[in-house]
Amino acid sequence: MGTPEPKPQSLSSRSSPFPLSSSSERLWRPAAQRNMRNQWSKIASYRQQWLSSSSSARTHATSLVNVYLSQKYMPLMELGALKDMPDIRKKASLKLFKQQEFHGSKLLSSYKDMVAVVVNMVNASQSMRCYLKGGNSSSLVHFSSSSEDVNDTGDCGGVAVFGFWSISSFEKLAEELIRMFKLELSLKRLLVSEFLSISCEVSQGNQFCWSEELYPGEFGDLKACNLFSDVTFEPLCPRLKDRKSDVPTLRGNHQPDHEILQVYITTWLAEVNIDVHRVDEIIAVVGEEIHVSLS
Repeated sequence: MGTPEPKPQSLSSRSSPFPLSSSSERLWRPAAQRNMRNQWSKIASYRQQWLSSSSSARTHATSLVNVYLSQKYMPLMELGALKDMPDIRKKASLKLFKQQEFHGSKLLSSYKDMVAVVVNMVNASQSMRCYLKGGNSSSLVHFSSSSEDVNDTGDCGGVAVFGFWSISSFEKLAEELIRMFKLELSLKRLLVSEFLSISCEVSQGNQFCWSEELYPGEFGDLKACNLFSDVTFEPLCPRLKDRKSDVPTLRGNHQPDHEILQVYITTWLAEVNIDVHRVDEIIAVVGEEIHVSLS
């Protein structure tokens, strides 16, 4: 596939030899293999959940935009045979407003699902190590995902888990993959905020403020993804891969025109921060190493 495989002994800063007996090492490897397969199966599944939630969110965002534009241009529409019906514009606008609320609620729900996906990806990537439980001298050797000994790095000193790669090699690939989704999630938060802000009447209070939660508990979820600043006490500003954010202040455009809204929809669809081919490549090469089909 043209992508260099991680070096077998490429160890992270957490890696150091942990004195397991040869018999314990032989028992560690199957336990580590089971855990590694489990965590990568989760990541592959979460990726599919992201695709589903992102597609659902785009559908509701598109409907929200269409309803907004219909509501916005309602006063200028020619009503034809309906022009003599009393309060026809008012009743139609009220119906559109209710549709706008519905699609806005569904969009926010889909965004919340996408945040949960990234949180779960991060948790899976941080659960790849396999720690000795009960001590090295125990007659029965058990392993867990949490360490009971500060000297136990959970990687058996950096030995290969399957054929070639150490645990840190798997972690680095997971980190590369998840970084794309984290960047994309931050950008999508901006788009969700813009979609939720559009309104024919600014007095309705649908004003976008970057420093406010979009749903209760959102900031805690973003902290789990390292997408929340403990310095500014607000979500990190969105940016593109390998670029620093140059958005000092984020303010919503409450009266965007059709062209701007089309750019928002297109940007959502493009998922500019996610290199789909690279994600597929990572999933495929990991699946080959752990002898499991993850696609």
